[in-house]
Amino acid sequence: MTGPLVSARISVLLAIAAGVIMWLAFPPVSFGPYAAVAVALLVMAQYRAPLRRALLTGFITGMTFFALLISWMQVIGIDAWLLLAGYCAGWIALLGLGTALVTRLPGWPVWVACLWVLQESLRGAIPFGGFPWGRLAFAQPDTSFGKIAVLLGQAGVTFALALAGAAVVAAVIAFRTGHRPRFAIWSVVAALVAVMPGLIPLALEGDTVGGSSTAVVAVVQGGTPQTGMGAMDVRRAVLDNHVRETMALGRQIDAGTVEQPDFVLWPENSADIDPYVNLEAAATISAAANAVGAPIIVGAVVEVPDNPDGVWNLGIVWDPRTGPGERYVKTHPVPFGEYIPFRTQLEGLTDRLDRIPRDFIPGDVPGLLDVGGIVIGDVICFEVAYDNVIAGIIDGGARIITVQTNNATYAGTAQPMQQLFIERMRAIETGRTVAVAATSGISAILRPNGFEMSQMGEGEAGSSVETVPLRGQLTLASRLGALPSTVASMLAIAALIAGGVAVVRGRQTRRIRLRE
Repeated sequence: MTGPLVSARISVLLAIAAGVIMWLAFPPVSFGPYAAVAVALLVMAQYRAPLRRALLTGFITGMTFFALLISWMQVIGIDAWLLLAGYCAGWIALLGLGTALVTRLPGWPVWVACLWVLQESLRGAIPFGGFPWGRLAFAQPDTSFGKIAVLLGQAGVTFALALAGAAVVAAVIAFRTGHRPRFAIWSVVAALVAVMPGLIPLALEGDTVGGSSTAVVAVVQGGTPQTGMGAMDVRRAVLDNHVRETMALGRQIDAGTVEQPDFVLWPENSADIDPYVNLEAAATISAAANAVGAPIIVGAVVEVPDNPDGVWNLGIVWDPRTGPGERYVKTHPVPFGEYIPFRTQLEGLTDRLDRIPRDFIPGDVPGLLDVGGIVIGDVICFEVAYDNVIAGIIDGGARIITVQTNNATYAGTAQPMQQLFIERMRAIETGRTVAVAATSGISAILRPNGFEMSQMGEGEAGSSVETVPLRGQLTLASRLGALPSTVASMLAIAALIAGGVAVVRGRQTRRIRLRE
């Protein structure tokens, strides 16, 4: 088949359907295999299509998908929601253009899968560090595809999903055109990619590489008096809530109803009152640490020394005897959420920027914290979606991952569960326990296979204590790092060049025939 599979009108309908079905793969619906179905529908719309049509259908799919996926951004503003969805849709439009080019090549399902990896890599890096939310892999902790993360990382999962969807389309085309061997090949590829990863074993037990094989971890979720944009306007109440729940945990420890934890995890923004400056805040945190008899990893917003225009988003190890010790400065603050690019140029255009009067200053080292001899890899909120942040803590020897997050702004939306799915995929990829503390939910302690040991839902207040495995061995994915993504991206670029050459040659051939 040398031309498009469907008409222009049908391709638009397929593009819309692809966007909706792709969204259904993610929370709140959470049926991961739909991601491969969505890829198949989009490939059908773009197979050897005119380039403008492919660009348009890609944008339609992207806009439909992201408008639904990040509808929680409406809490910030309709304009912010639509602008971010449009930015992400632009990358899917470019993906569509590339799909139309590479489907002119032999073995095109492989090149389509490489394009998906390239698109996600670029979208997750450009500009201002990018926005990786909505990677196909992030919907897969409950599927066989998700297990691929332990071998090839998130890029490998996305590759497999896209390959499965594209291979189904290739098999259908081969069947319709009578190419039985090609039909058999692509049918087998689709089946193997979908089924075989289910046989991949995932770690469950701890190991002694770097110390003890287990630790007792406590997570505290104190709750917020209000949610939405004003969630942190009552900072003292948020701190008091987390102190109260930690004191209650201390009474349970004293009564022997829960184990003595090695450390306690508080969420991001649990101490928005600078405890280095405010002695009362410091005293209450110390009292909480004394009550549990263990260090607390406190999420705090503090002043940057010698920079009155900047603040830090910190994870601080607060010892019950010595007070604040090691700390991690968030390395990937959120643009337009924690700092304002082009602040001078944008001031005056909207009063919404007044909610961020000072920029969060990024740190420059991974979140590695030594807590009682346990090397913890700490990340803060949206950082969990960025490969380089996770790679930094694993390469540095982290044996457990802690995620401090504040999802109170997006309470009652799909955002907290979408983030939990990302955290579950990170557990699989790294083979590490992941402990998540959120101010108002969802807090959880996740096994190295991505499944939950405990969870506190939205609106709950309390604590969870679990004996968790600690692991020092590196998964294959952690050893390979960015290599799978780099290789797939390079192959995608080569395929784009070859596809572009094929289009030019095809046009030249048609012109010659017309002249004859």
